[in-house]
Amino acid sequence: MTEISDATILQALDEASNQVLRNLPNFTYRCQNHSSVNNFYPACDNTQWTCGFWPGEICLAYEHTGSPALLHASYVLAESFLDRIVRRREVDHHDMGFLYTPSCVSLYHLDGSKRARTAALLAADQLMTRFQKKGSFLQAWGNMHDQKNHRFIIDCLMNLPLLYWASDQTGDERYREIALSHTRTCLHYSFRPDGSTYHTFFMDAQTGRPLRGETVQGYRFDSAWTRGQTWALYGLALSYRYTGDAICIEQFRQSAAYFLARLPADLIPYWDLIFTEGDEPRDSSSASIAACAFLEMAQHLPEQEAGYYRSWAKALMQNLFSFYRVTDPVCSNGLVLHGTYSKRSPFNSCTPEGVDECVSWGDYFYMEALTRLKGGWVSYW
Repeated sequence: MTEISDATILQALDEASNQVLRNLPNFTYRCQNHSSVNNFYPACDNTQWTCGFWPGEICLAYEHTGSPALLHASYVLAESFLDRIVRRREVDHHDMGFLYTPSCVSLYHLDGSKRARTAALLAADQLMTRFQKKGSFLQAWGNMHDQKNHRFIIDCLMNLPLLYWASDQTGDERYREIALSHTRTCLHYSFRPDGSTYHTFFMDAQTGRPLRGETVQGYRFDSAWTRGQTWALYGLALSYRYTGDAICIEQFRQSAAYFLARLPADLIPYWDLIFTEGDEPRDSSSASIAACAFLEMAQHLPEQEAGYYRSWAKALMQNLFSFYRVTDPVCSNGLVLHGTYSKRSPFNSCTPEGVDECVSWGDYFYMEALTRLKGGWVSYW
């Protein structure tokens, strides 16, 4: 494996930050769509679960460049996020962390914005309303009283840092207690014995007992949807940071091994880990998420093991830079090509969109991984 060099890390961050600056006219007073269309992101209203990632890119670019234009755009977008949570526009789901951690916790961290802090705390309160006592989990989507929706998904481990942050900010332990309860439930049911993950897991609405694991976005129920597997890896690393629970490390090791064993020759995974070769679409975003997960967990491990995961992170980022990054803004306004949002299969029920496109979170985590490798970064999560 070839590992990304320090010089290439800086080059990649320079290129990415310049692309972010070029995009400000289109995505300051409107948000960026979840995925590109023919490799160009259209603008959208602040209603999607993915809208927080573009402001996160702006904050990362600001950290790299110090450009006042980027800080200004962060404040404009934070106002939109405050308005969204106050008006409760499309917030009846669990993705408050994905929305408000990279957009508002980040700005509060970088510049002390009290309005961004308020928005993030309101989002944490909204996330708390998704907690189901029967089963002890945060429900992903749908009406809280509809038994057909009594389920959680693997992604939610990434939403929990917002609750830990809110607990630290307010001194209210209820946020932390809910996060811990969901983590325990997820660890117990979302991971198969081989380290792979279920996308979604159903619980009995009357008794709280486990029912079954399924998928909405993976190839089929018994496969491992790649992005879900990497959400799990990063979520486990972050959960360990906040809890110190050794179970998170053990599960991380097993699930990381499963992921790494199913990478194709160029290390950039297919959209489901059941595929290791052939013509199925890749999901470049999962490589960036995994790199962030490896770099986060490496901070908590003995040096030899930490070096192993750092090496994998650098190899993933080198291949993303060499073969998947956008090199010409005439061809795309994104950062990383060949992502997959939602791929239909004969066995799932998802809406097909954003296949073989740039995806907003893929661009964000590409920049985050590079920023981590540059050094000195204080996590937003």
